[in-house]
Amino acid sequence: MCIRDRVDIVRAGEYSCEDSDQTLAVHQVLWPQLEADARLLGIYALEMETSEVLYRIERNGVLIDADVLAAQSHALGTRMLALEQEAYELAGQPFNLASPKQIGEIFFERLGLPVIKKTAKGAPSTDEEVLEKLAEDYPLPARILEHRGLSKLKGTYTDKLGTLALPRTGRVHTHYAQAVAVTGRLSSNDPNLQNIPIRTPEGRRVREAFIAPPGRVIASADYSQIELRIMAHLSNDESLLQAFATGQDVHRATAAEVFGVSVEQVSSEQRRYAKVINFGLIYGMSAFGLARNLGIDNTAARNYIDRYFQRYPGVKRYMDETKAQAKDMGYVETVFGRRLVLPEINSPNGPRRAGAERAAINAPMQGTAADLIKKSMVAVQAVLDAEKPDVLMIMQVHDELVFELPEGEVEWLRRRIPELMAGVAELKVPLVAEVGVGPNWDKAH
Repeated sequence: MCIRDRVDIVRAGEYSCEDSDQTLAVHQVLWPQLEADARLLGIYALEMETSEVLYRIERNGVLIDADVLAAQSHALGTRMLALEQEAYELAGQPFNLASPKQIGEIFFERLGLPVIKKTAKGAPSTDEEVLEKLAEDYPLPARILEHRGLSKLKGTYTDKLGTLALPRTGRVHTHYAQAVAVTGRLSSNDPNLQNIPIRTPEGRRVREAFIAPPGRVIASADYSQIELRIMAHLSNDESLLQAFATGQDVHRATAAEVFGVSVEQVSSEQRRYAKVINFGLIYGMSAFGLARNLGIDNTAARNYIDRYFQRYPGVKRYMDETKAQAKDMGYVETVFGRRLVLPEINSPNGPRRAGAERAAINAPMQGTAADLIKKSMVAVQAVLDAEKPDVLMIMQVHDELVFELPEGEVEWLRRRIPELMAGVAELKVPLVAEVGVGPNWDKAH
C-alpha cells in the first residue's frame, strides 16, 4: 500500500471515536423506545438472530454451472438477433430497438399505431405500459417487449452470474440487506438472486445453473399461499378460514363463490380468474387493474370484485378498518408487531394517498410473511447446527428457503423442514411448507 493511501492514525482515531460516539447516541435514544414496546423489542431480537443466519447463508454461497449459463447466453443472443430481424421486417426498415425516439417514429408516423398516452412534453409515449397495451393487437410492440426481456435476462444473469463466482470454489455469494424494504422483506444484491424472472421459460431456465456438487442435491422449501393465509388470519373471514382449515384449493373455492357454481364445476379459466382476484385484491388492485389483467371490461371486473366482497365480507371489513387505522395512526403493523409507517396516507395528492392506502392493505400481509420466513430461518438453522451440519442453507428468496445437502439426508429434510416452518407461529389457519428436491434449483420446484 502506498503511503498516500494511508490515513494518519490520529485522524483515523478521531473518525472512529466519533463514529462510535454517534452510534451510542442513537442507541441511547432508540433503545428506551424499544424496551417500552414488547412487540417491537421482539422484532428487534428477530432481526438480530436473522443477521447471524444471513451471515452463514452468505458464507455458504451457491455453486454455479458457468457452462450452462454460457449456453443460455448463446441461445438468448441468437433469439434476440432473430427478433431484431422480425422487428425490422414489421417496421419496414432497420431501427434501434432501445431508442424511444426511433420507436415512436416507427409506431406513430410510419405505421399509424394508436397513441395510448403522452409524455409530460406532449409526445406519444412508448413506455412499458404502452408497449404492453399495443402488443395485445400489434406484432411489432410484442417483438420489442420480448427483445427487451431477453436482453435484461442476458445482461443481468446469464452473462454476469458466472463471472461473479469465486474462481477457487465456483460459488456465488450474494449479500442480503435487512433494512431496505419497509415491509421487512430481505433484499439481495451483488448478485440479486431474488429477482430472477420465473414467468418465462427462459427466466426459469436460469435456475438450472444453480447446482449441487457430486453426491449432493438442491432442495427448496417454501410456504404455500402464505399471503392468502395471512389475509384469512387478519380478516377473520369465515369462508376463507374454512377453506384453509379443510385443505381446499382456495382459488377453486373462490371461483365457486364468485361464479356461483359448485367447486366441482369450476373451470380452469374460472380458477385462473379467481387466482388473479385473490392476489390482486391483496395488492390493492382496482377494477381497472383487474380488467386489464384479465382482458375484460371494467364493468365485468367491478362485478367480480363486488361478488368477491359479498362472499368474503370479512376481507372487505379488514380492508376498510385497516385503511381507517392507517389514516388515524399513520402506520400499520404486522401480526408480530413490525411497524410500517405510511407518510402519504393523508396526503392531499390523490395518487399518492391511493398508493399509501394500497400499501396499508398489503404491508401487514407482506410484512407478516417476511417475519415468518425469518422465524423459519432462525429455527431451521438452530436445528441444522444441532442435528445436520452437512445440510447447508444457501439462499432465501422471499417465501422460500434453498438448501444444499447430501443425497442421504433428503428424507430427513422432506420431513423435518416443513415441520419447523409450520411450527414457528400459530395463526388461525395452518401454515404449510412444501419441499422439492433436484440436482439444480429449477428441478427442485
